[in-house]
Amino acid sequence: MKEFELKYGCNPNQKPARIFMKNGEDLPIEIVNGRPGFINFLDAFNSWQLVKELKDILGMPAATSFKHVSPTSAALAIPMNKELKQACFVENIKGLDDSAIGTAYARARGTDRMSSFGDWIALSEPCDEVTARLIRREVSDGIIAPDYTPKALEILKKKKNGGYNVVKIDKDYVPEPMEQKQVFGITFEQLRNDFRIDRDLLKNIVTANKDMPESAIRDLIVSLITLKYTQSNSVCYAVDGQAIGVGAGQQSRIHCTRLAGDKADYWHLRQHEKVLSLPFKEDVGRPERDNAIDMYLGKHGKDLSKDGVWEQFFTRRPEEFTQEEKDAYLSSLTGVSLGSDAFFPFGDNIERGRESGVSYVAEPGGSVRDDDVIATCDKYGIVMAFTGMRLFHH
Repeated sequence: MKEFELKYGCNPNQKPARIFMKNGEDLPIEIVNGRPGFINFLDAFNSWQLVKELKDILGMPAATSFKHVSPTSAALAIPMNKELKQACFVENIKGLDDSAIGTAYARARGTDRMSSFGDWIALSEPCDEVTARLIRREVSDGIIAPDYTPKALEILKKKKNGGYNVVKIDKDYVPEPMEQKQVFGITFEQLRNDFRIDRDLLKNIVTANKDMPESAIRDLIVSLITLKYTQSNSVCYAVDGQAIGVGAGQQSRIHCTRLAGDKADYWHLRQHEKVLSLPFKEDVGRPERDNAIDMYLGKHGKDLSKDGVWEQFFTRRPEEFTQEEKDAYLSSLTGVSLGSDAFFPFGDNIERGRESGVSYVAEPGGSVRDDDVIATCDKYGIVMAFTGMRLFHH
């Protein structure tokens, strides 16, 4: 296939629209089902690069959930405990423990379920039946993967009344080194960002504490590769082989750190016994549960207990989850990794990260206030590496 005509571009008024190879070669994809759109393909090609790099660098199956050209999360295929399965609504998925790629997607989709509503999925491995059954239950726009089992395809082709977007990509495809884009009729050209993010990038530890365990190295690599395909400015919290809070596209870095930190906090709090034991009615769907949990954990959580409100979701009035209880739970957290696509200009980013359990940091360095950022890390015993590499993505 040399080109593919799109229904429209970013918006319905932007016609005609298409994707094609400028060198005249065949596209490295096969559209197995559906008719993906302009933004779908932006998500597809960015998300594929992310999971491919995670697999290449860390040697584990990887998955990501994308919305509007940024990841809501990315995750490796690390087995899930009972509480995490319950928080991700996958405790009843038969065969999940036997599906590495299914486990990776369950983690990625379950991280920030509000943002993942209507996501684009990328898998580093062929999609199997277990993963397809997971996807079938969720509101999603499409998927890109190197292949699909017959049973997985049978399931996915029935989704969205047969219109679910399924794209197969040549896993060996390598793009040309130079890339171009146009803005206002003006062509921009640059070398594609093929910078390799691996453990060697974390050797320049600038803090007094230089003890960086293997788990932190893994999580910082997950964070940095995630940032490489996130709209800037961006920061990413990661733990246990997955991104748990992504702050994307903010003009202020501290706003990124706060936004991503709040998302990371919600990921942790979703696993608290008070959330896991919320008495949902059986007929309340997952999106409605997501909305209710989001409200329950927010500053308006008491509203869920009001007469005429709690009855919509629960079999009984939910127990209050006080701010003091949340703060106490979050204050016990440690071992979280924090990556930034550019330098932290002030120590306030470290202060906010610490509130979400950050023990390890990776950022390029190069600020005139690097000493202040290092001193803030040293105050809390946080380990920080300067990577020397900015990861802006636009």
